[in-house]
Amino acid sequence: MKSKSKFLSLILFIVLSAVLIGCTGEGETSSAEDNQDQNETTETEQGTEGTEDSEAGDSKQVLNLVEGGDLTTLNSLELMDVLASKTLNNVMEGLYRLDKNHEPVPGMAEGYEVSSDGSTYTFKLREDAVWSNGTPVTANDFVFAWKRALTPETLSPFSYMMNDIKNAAEIQNQDSELYGAVDELGVEAVDDHTLKVELENQIPYFVSLVTYPLFFPQNQEFVESKGDQYALEAENLIYNGPFTLTSWDHGTGWTYEPNKDYWDREAVKLDKIEVKIASDNSTRVSLYEAGEIDMTEITSEFVTKYAGHEDYTHVLKPEVYFMRINQTNKYLANENIRRAIDMGWDKAGVAESLLNNGSVPANYLVPKEFAFSPSGEDFRAKYPEFNNEGVEAAQDYWQQGLSELGVDSIELELISYEDDQRGNVAAFIKNQLETNLEGLTIQIQNLPNKVKLNREVEMDYDLSYGGWNPDYQDPMTFVDLFVTDGTSNLTGYSDEKFDELVLEAKTDTADLDKRWENLQEAERILIEEDVAISPMYQSGQAMLTKPYVKDLITHPFGVFGSYKWTYIEGK
Repeated sequence: MKSKSKFLSLILFIVLSAVLIGCTGEGETSSAEDNQDQNETTETEQGTEGTEDSEAGDSKQVLNLVEGGDLTTLNSLELMDVLASKTLNNVMEGLYRLDKNHEPVPGMAEGYEVSSDGSTYTFKLREDAVWSNGTPVTANDFVFAWKRALTPETLSPFSYMMNDIKNAAEIQNQDSELYGAVDELGVEAVDDHTLKVELENQIPYFVSLVTYPLFFPQNQEFVESKGDQYALEAENLIYNGPFTLTSWDHGTGWTYEPNKDYWDREAVKLDKIEVKIASDNSTRVSLYEAGEIDMTEITSEFVTKYAGHEDYTHVLKPEVYFMRINQTNKYLANENIRRAIDMGWDKAGVAESLLNNGSVPANYLVPKEFAFSPSGEDFRAKYPEFNNEGVEAAQDYWQQGLSELGVDSIELELISYEDDQRGNVAAFIKNQLETNLEGLTIQIQNLPNKVKLNREVEMDYDLSYGGWNPDYQDPMTFVDLFVTDGTSNLTGYSDEKFDELVLEAKTDTADLDKRWENLQEAERILIEEDVAISPMYQSGQAMLTKPYVKDLITHPFGVFGSYKWTYIEGK
């Protein structure tokens, strides 16, 4: 049974809430997908990654990887998906970073002191920390980046993650006297190597929170010298993390090499990481079999072939896919229509047969086996699932909705991803819903992740296949995605009681049991009462990884992957 102190360490960074999976925050939107997907989800990985060129023993220290799509951004204030977050984690570093066990350890900061009331943190920065152009990393680099994240003209999609810092929420509130007054943010460069941060309330997870890329530093002189070209190319960025990007060939791939100026250069063993882009799963498997990449995710058609192979592994990830439902659409504003769409298709068929990679059907938002109460109980224990009445009930709701709207047919568009696996899922859902709900027609648009994210942000969609990866290990990273006017909401959903429960869970951490109950009730309102989204499945991940790849760390939340300690042995 977990103690309360253990639970507090699990409440890693409360605040979001990443892409629509994209994405994933879709993540998306967390992180922030799609997360995406905000937190919504581009290709996500949760296993171990690959290799190829400099020596450690007799093996060349080169890692060869593949990703399903291109980087959307290298600007730490703009990231909206898992891939960008993972990449930035390997070329940048914040005050603290996640270690091999997913715990925060010193990064740019050597350590910190916290006031007796827990509301003020003072971080001492390393005096030997420098950017890749030789410029020292200073406390002002953090102040500049954090204020820039809240400035209206450069507002980050993840700005809400700063709301625990003094005045951050008011600075973002257009009705507040402090709107846009970033100089009122509770952050101060006491001197070049001392950063003071004032919080609104005591927050036990704050050090974990600052490992997220939104809290990374930016060098003001360099950023301003690049203007609107900042971070658009590998050479338009300076780095302070374990690696630098030495090339970024848009649409083809990118290359990491060790950062010779990184303070902990001795820990980095790889000489190079080559990343190829291949959206087609068959292509990725062919590259793996040919020895051109060292790891790849595989989809259902290859699981049977490799299930008994020594390179094969699979896991259940804390990543949930769902359909966003645009409630500004006149048809989808009807609760019965939304409820029919949510229950009118076979979720088990998608997860267990079509995906066949360890995914499970989800009639929930917060994943199972992810977050635990002070007594050690899984978040899903109280409400294992919602809205599981079946197709016949869905048909009844559908007819009620049509009657209320005074129509006998509805045509909707579903925007989805351009990769084969998720494209097949979208086609399956279309077929099921059109078969089970008489009078419904669905048009599918399979889009590149960046285009899909833009459509979601502009609310230019009816239904959107999205998802979320957690930014931190707490239910809040999922639940507060849907607060009224939230950055990652993107659905038009608003419920006063839901908002109250989320706000209380954010601001009152004295009674952890009560906080837990508030989050569970908020999720119930979101799905069971309001049908604001249609949950689809909790993702599994089937992987092939070469046995010579060692210590490739895949984090289940936040930054998702670290190559700092990775090496090749026995190739």
